[in-house]
Amino acid sequence: MSATPIENLSKLCIHTITTKSWSLEEAGERYEAAGVKGISVWRQYLEGRNIAASGDRLRNHGLEIVSLVRGGFFPSTVAATRQKAIEDNLKAVDEAAALGAEMIVLVCGADPGQSLETSRAQIQAGIEKVLPYAIEAGVKLAIEPLHPMYADTRSAVNTLEQANDMAEAIGSEFVGIAADVYHLWWDPHLEKEIKRCGANGNLFAFHICDWVSPTVDMLNDRGLMGEGCIPIKQIRGWVEEAGFSGFNEVEIFSDRHWASDQQEFLANIVSSYKSC
Repeated sequence: MSATPIENLSKLCIHTITTKSWSLEEAGERYEAAGVKGISVWRQYLEGRNIAASGDRLRNHGLEIVSLVRGGFFPSTVAATRQKAIEDNLKAVDEAAALGAEMIVLVCGADPGQSLETSRAQIQAGIEKVLPYAIEAGVKLAIEPLHPMYADTRSAVNTLEQANDMAEAIGSEFVGIAADVYHLWWDPHLEKEIKRCGANGNLFAFHICDWVSPTVDMLNDRGLMGEGCIPIKQIRGWVEEAGFSGFNEVEIFSDRHWASDQQEFLANIVSSYKSC
């Protein structure tokens, strides 16, 4: 089944990191003016602000606060560092609850000084330690598998299959997955694992952008939808078939786009979103 046409912007969400130079207030005002309906807030944009008041302000702009980004970074060869990560994730839960975000996206972390298997075990243990506090606060935790090129330090969870395994092992309705096309598009088992994720009720979030070829920076060279080689329409069809009806979250790290006029960039995001 192919993805249904996008008639409007009712499912368009933008991450604040996408328009990196804008303050939270600027982003809220400009997203509203462009017809955007959702926002995912990166934690650095909350620094020095009354978080609850910031959430109210965003909702007054007609924006649904889809998620808080990011928690995670659980693994370390040093026990004290692992404990510090737990404390930071508990703080993120407080921030999400105050903001009114229903979930935290977890960039799970890795430590090159130990095996990926050990890092994955520490990730699961870390999530399980944070989980009771998150449940009490009513905040969900979304594991985001990252492309294997980030397996050294950013995440030992690199496929949707690994994320599915972990979410199923934890077995809580408060733990699921954020699926980002940038990290997963290459996987030959992607359709099957999306179906599995949806069948378990674990598909919490769907992130979009594009893979530019050639890529000149491993982190900061993502493209607008349609600029690259990711089959976004096909993957969107798979997640919708799997029962996902949430927001399509635009998350673009791009030195090239950040250097451009950000109002024009926002207009181009909206235009490219309509086409995908």
